[in-house]
Amino acid sequence: QVQLVESGGGLAQAGGSLRLSCAVSGRIFSTYVAGWFRQAPGKEREFVAAIRWSGGSTYYADSVKGRFTVSRDIAKNTVYLQMNTLKPEDTAVYYCAAEYSGRGSTQVYEYDSWGQGTQVTVSS
Repeated sequence: QVQLVESGGGLAQAGGSLRLSCAVSGRIFSTYVAGWFRQAPGKEREFVAAIRWSGGSTYYADSVKGRFTVSRDIAKNTVYLQMNTLKPEDTAVYYCAAEYSGRGSTQVYEYDSWGQGTQVTVSS
């Protein structure tokens, strides 16, 4: 299994930017997919973006497409989520997650390991 530690959350104004990082440790398989999810108060956890460790293919939720960019640095074993043009509705706890099967799923239950989460708050 891998261990995941997020960082980089905080407070931003609407229209601003934040970059989240997820440090990955442990055994990383070639099929590994790193995902970002978020959960706002009173809402279910939802998919934001994902990237394949091998090859770097990326996937995005429609709500963040064109504003958020997911990337990874294999040498540093780190996954990033660059968030631009932030909106108040982006306010949530953001989680990094690992899917070992390689399906590239957008479903919470398909992911095998989770970080502790980092709070992102966007003010209007």
